[in-house]
Parts: sequence; structure tokens; C-alpha cells
Amino acid sequence: MRSRYAAFAVGDADYLFRTWHPRTRPDSVVVDPALSWTGLEIADVVAGSERDEDGEVAFTARWCTAEGRRGVLVERSRFVRRAGRWLYLDGDHS
Repeated sequence: MRSRYAAFAVGDADYLFRTWHPRTRPDSVVVDPALSWTGLEIADVVAGSERDEDGEVAFTARWCTAEGRRGVLVERSRFVRRAGRWLYLDGDHS
């Protein structure tokens, strides 16, 4: 989760694409250059240890624009492990 947040923060769309499960990822991933990601708070983690094949992370991510508009993304993300790598499957926004 933290690595995907960091990828959003630095605009690394290729990393986001590679860490998205092929079954659910879009044809392309575009990072909005107008957003600056300003913070990540992990609220809950379910499973996701070395022995697990899936896991969930509930988080709040904050962003702002150059014009000073601010926003918050609140999501519970689901991840699955495939060939030893964690992949983002999907998420529920609140």
C-alpha cells in the first residue's frame, strides 16, 4: 500500500500499472499531475502477512492542488499475492 501511495505521489504510473491485478486493472493508468499527495494514514490492516495470500488495507490519503483545493481519499483496498508479489485488486471508497 505504501509503495503505491508513493507511486501516486511521484507520478509513477508504470509502477501503479505493474502492481495492479491484471483482472481488474484498466488498460492504462494515468496519474493526475494537478494533484500533490500530502499524507497517508493507515487505519486498519487485515491479513497480508508473509503467510497470507490476500489482505486488506483501510487508509486515508490527502491531496491538494496548486490552487489550494484540498481533498481526501478514504478507501479499503484489497490485495492478493501472485508469484510472491502483492497486487492491488480493488477498493471500496467511502
